[in-house]
Amino acid sequence: MVEPVRFPDIPLYQGWGEPMRAEIEIRGLELIQGEIPAGLEGALYRVGADRQYPSGRTDDIFIDGEGQMHMFRFKDNQVDYVCRWVRTVRFERQRAAKRGLFGRYRNRYTNDPSVAGLSMGTANTSAMFHAGRLYALKEDDLPYELDPETLETRGQTDFDGALRDVVCLSAHPKVDPVTDELLTFSYQAKGDATRDICFFIFGPDRKLINKVWFEMPYAACVHDFAITDEWVVFPFFPLITDLEVVKKGGPYFQWHPDKEIHVALVPRYGSAKDIRWFRGPSGSAGHMMNAFREGSKIHLDLCFYEGNCFPFFPTPEGVHTDPVLPYLTRMTFDLESGSSSFERRRILENSCEMPRTDERYQGRPYRHGFIICDRKPDGSSSIGRFEPHTGKLDVWSPGPGDSVQEAVFAPRSPDSPEADGWLLVPVCRVSKMRSDLVILDARNLAAGPVATLKLPVRVRSTFHGTWVPEATLRSGRYAYSRAAS
Repeated sequence: MVEPVRFPDIPLYQGWGEPMRAEIEIRGLELIQGEIPAGLEGALYRVGADRQYPSGRTDDIFIDGEGQMHMFRFKDNQVDYVCRWVRTVRFERQRAAKRGLFGRYRNRYTNDPSVAGLSMGTANTSAMFHAGRLYALKEDDLPYELDPETLETRGQTDFDGALRDVVCLSAHPKVDPVTDELLTFSYQAKGDATRDICFFIFGPDRKLINKVWFEMPYAACVHDFAITDEWVVFPFFPLITDLEVVKKGGPYFQWHPDKEIHVALVPRYGSAKDIRWFRGPSGSAGHMMNAFREGSKIHLDLCFYEGNCFPFFPTPEGVHTDPVLPYLTRMTFDLESGSSSFERRRILENSCEMPRTDERYQGRPYRHGFIICDRKPDGSSSIGRFEPHTGKLDVWSPGPGDSVQEAVFAPRSPDSPEADGWLLVPVCRVSKMRSDLVILDARNLAAGPVATLKLPVRVRSTFHGTWVPEATLRSGRYAYSRAAS
């Protein structure tokens, strides 16, 4: 006898967070304001987490749950919306059992015995398109490939054997749309709590260009990284895995406020012997805005927390620290200073998260960044465009009580100037329990939406996504270029 499905009565699964548990297909979203910009054709892919079945626990966290790929398909002056589950090993085993089988976040020792030894990967964090292939990513597992048009799961991939000696791949790869290179990494690459990290570069043909193995100072959570033209920046924050704690059913990460930040600068096309190391006072970050080289200095812009960015992971003493706000911060590493310390200064006094850029300028000097900002007690938030060279912040708000999800930039043309194009923003219409997709002029957010497309359903939660132009869907190449601002 199979038990009835009952989700725990906790805030995580109430209101906007109530599990949707659905695959959805809507052909032709209703245009309720403005006009879809001419020439804006392609696909916006986004990945998020939803609960297929309850886990049986009351300590679930919002970053857990089965992966869903969301597609907004722009073509012929209409936009279709499709949402499909990613058919992971975990998803299929639970589907067959008709119940939840996996326990605490990333803790295999809390799983049902029937799935002992199986991957817990959910493919729920980010979408990547490279060399004509679409992937759903979660950093504790290998990628899943999906059909770019139907979103059907094609299966898990190890990149034709290139990933055979790692157990996972980052959920925050960097696809350089000018060179069509893929830069990515694996952390805890040989299994839970290992200090191994491996950096990869793949070319436009999916062939491996470079691979660098090295060790972290501790078994850290390395959610994101940053790139420049010559260096790759890996910050290690003291959210650390203790395998003995995990084996006893405890949290996968613990916050160690007494430990320093370590930063590795890895040569983009070099080897481990040339890595440069820096250290500084404690803190954390989940997401990087960008990094770039200026002479002998490497600048890293990130949403920095002067404390624990994931307060649901406690200290080793079991203490859950108070939430702290993230601020856009610049870390500067001088390769010629002879010092292992680095400078750190706040560059925006408005707290913000989920930073993005015009992807053509990842790793290069840039003049525009996009953020979620102006979070209010009523849950509302705004989209901002920040100019690091001037300090200017241009903001659009969807209104009281409504909130925005991460913005993704779509260039007006492959060679248009930086930030000349559109921001594609899912909006949570919380009071109406449904969503919109808003298109903004990326250089003039305050002017309001260029177009608004109504969804009669709730896009519950999507974390990260990518825009793929129509020509790229056909050719597998971006054919972008960088132009003067």
